Amino acid sequence: MSRMQLYRRNGWGSAIVEAQLAHYGLEAEGIEVADLFLDPVARRDLMRISPAGQIPVLILPDGRVLSESAAITLHLADMTGRDDLVPAAGASERPRFLRWLIFLVAQVYPCFTFGDDPARFLTDPAAQKELGEATTARLQELWTALEGVVGAPWFLGERFSALDIYLAVMTNWKPGPEWFQANAPKVWSIARATAAREDLAPVLRRNFG
Repeated sequence: MSRMQLYRRNGWGSAIVEAQLAHYGLEAEGIEVADLFLDPVARRDLMRISPAGQIPVLILPDGRVLSESAAITLHLADMTGRDDLVPAAGASERPRFLRWLIFLVAQVYPCFTFGDDPARFLTDPAAQKELGEATTARLQELWTALEGVVGAPWFLGERFSALDIYLAVMTNWKPGPEWFQANAPKVWSIARATAAREDLAPVLRRNFG
């Protein structure tokens, strides 16, 4: 394999990695994935390379598999030898960056895993509805907490980073752009400024219109 492959779907978490690749000027062949909530065969096929059955999945030129967006984020920085999206070891922003990167993937992201399709986990319709409502409420709670810690004009303050790309993508999801505008204006401002960047705008438009 001469170049990377990215398992992707418009509007899904693969947009986070697509934006980073665009920022770095890296190319990856896009492998289109069916709706994993509706297509059990596509999910089983993906689970052969990614046990969670989720995207993004990045296949490196030597065939090694990288899943989990945080792992891909850190690897791309190592691979390029650049620190413009991930503060270098020893940088004063590094601990703060790592804290909130893992917060986004370990606390915020699971709300979508369980809330987007509760029927994958529960058979009772009432319980499914309750789980969907509970995860939306939890998202609002987590994003409200983030609103209290983000800097300006970027998450880390004066320094742009991959965290801003996460916000640009994830604010398109529940609880929705209108909620962010009303309840997390600082998060929303960072997301919009990131989506307007020349290197990232085409990716965000392709994924979210």
